[in-house]
Amino acid sequence: MEVNVLGSSSSGNCYLLQGKKETLILEAGVPYKNILKGLNFDISNVVGCLVTHEHLDHAKAIKDLTQKGIDVYASHGTLVRSMAMNHRGHIIKSEKQFTVGGFTVLPFAVEHDAAEPLGYLIQHQEIGKLLFITDSYYCKYKFKELNHIFIECNYSAEILKDNLKQGYIPIGLRNRLIKSHFSLENVKEFLKANDLSHVKEITLIHLSDSNSNSQQFKEDTEALTGRPVYVANKGLSLDLSIF
Repeated sequence: MEVNVLGSSSSGNCYLLQGKKETLILEAGVPYKNILKGLNFDISNVVGCLVTHEHLDHAKAIKDLTQKGIDVYASHGTLVRSMAMNHRGHIIKSEKQFTVGGFTVLPFAVEHDAAEPLGYLIQHQEIGKLLFITDSYYCKYKFKELNHIFIECNYSAEILKDNLKQGYIPIGLRNRLIKSHFSLENVKEFLKANDLSHVKEITLIHLSDSNSNSQQFKEDTEALTGRPVYVANKGLSLDLSIF
């Protein structure tokens, strides 16, 4: 099973967990036509789509997916705000496990300026346990025996401070970022607090265009964890098999 990145930025987020028999879509923040192209114009093995929250860079294509017969799983708040409360929109709740095809999914609450945002712990026999957390400045949960980690690393406090000082960003944006997105510093603390003994790789997602440094983030995270680290960009493909 592979993950293929169709987008990982403020302009749009979407990831395809693709196996030979089934595909799970994570986030719907790019146009439906882009998702369809990423699926090689074949939706027959798509078992569903998980969406974390209603902001358009994560939920732009929710209605299109449901109209094309693809089941979308998200919180009540996300589905209401996305106007996707239909028979294909499935309400899920934090800490209430469910299955989608061969995937077992445990949603958990995260901290973001949205209606009931969620992160996901995803398990599948081909990949083991995959943690997916984005658009949150903090995570109160700890996880064991993870095999793959996809975690937002939106900005660094140092770069943000310098950009504010130079007048590149307004104080309002700075205040929103620190209360709604994961910084490099918080990512490091989160990783230190969790069990990384089985982790195959760490993928940093949703980096800010102007408040991040992908090479620094990659090097710092590798130095801290001793694990291979990738920065998600459109076109990135990773083999997630644990065998």
